[in-house]
Amino acid sequence: MTGAQRKRLFGALQVVLILVAIAIMLVPIALIFLAAFKTLRNIYTLNLFVTPTLENFVTVFEQPYDLGAKLWNSTLVATVTVALAIPVATMAAYSFSRFRLTGETTMLVIILATQFVPAVVIVLPFFVMFRDLGLLDTRIGLIAVNLAIVMPFAIWMIKGFIDGIPIDTEEAAMVDGASRLRVIRDVVLPMAAPGLLTAGIFCFIIAWNEFLFALILTNKDAVTLPIGLALFKGEEGDLWNLLSAAGIIIMVPMFVLALAIRKYFVQGMTMGAVR
Repeated sequence: MTGAQRKRLFGALQVVLILVAIAIMLVPIALIFLAAFKTLRNIYTLNLFVTPTLENFVTVFEQPYDLGAKLWNSTLVATVTVALAIPVATMAAYSFSRFRLTGETTMLVIILATQFVPAVVIVLPFFVMFRDLGLLDTRIGLIAVNLAIVMPFAIWMIKGFIDGIPIDTEEAAMVDGASRLRVIRDVVLPMAAPGLLTAGIFCFIIAWNEFLFALILTNKDAVTLPIGLALFKGEEGDLWNLLSAAGIIIMVPMFVLALAIRKYFVQGMTMGAVR
């Protein structure tokens, strides 16, 4: 076999592997999408050609499921988490990136180490603390927990983006008389905007999909979408048609968000890889 033939064979193998990987990812989503438009009886048949129905999407918003309230809780918690986490994480990341702080390495290691602590280990202390503070089953409690989850991740990610910004641009602005705050506002933040947006996307996804803490710390008023899926049970067992419809509702915002900001997302990821 010649070198050219080996190269073509290797290229064809790559294409096959990519197609297999795409199929593995997309087939479950396609099955969920199809099930969302079927009745419960049709769920257990192999017939793909059935009359589609929108009844499932109406039912999930009615009692006792009330998916609308859970959608509002998830949206509010995730949005406020990002709105609070990104500014604070940006200030911390800029300090770590541009100043030589006492114990800087130790602080960064501690921040990173929090990401390796299993959530199941700390959920009970959070439960006891929130019970004493009266924050159980509240959106404020969930926001506080999500901030604790995403903040270390956001600090490390944004620090990588700021490290990629040439410090010469800041020094030139300060030579021209700009203050440190103005440099951050007019130079650093515009240049780091794709990176901040990327970090915000990841933080939103983490908060949107968070399950364990929401399961333990909520009961009725602050229940989020992932927990709401557990309600779709009946005498027949799991109501897969309603579960699929609710799953589509959970996934669609993420797909729309990804499509809307894909250009900035790719730019941010590329920027964070440059040093």
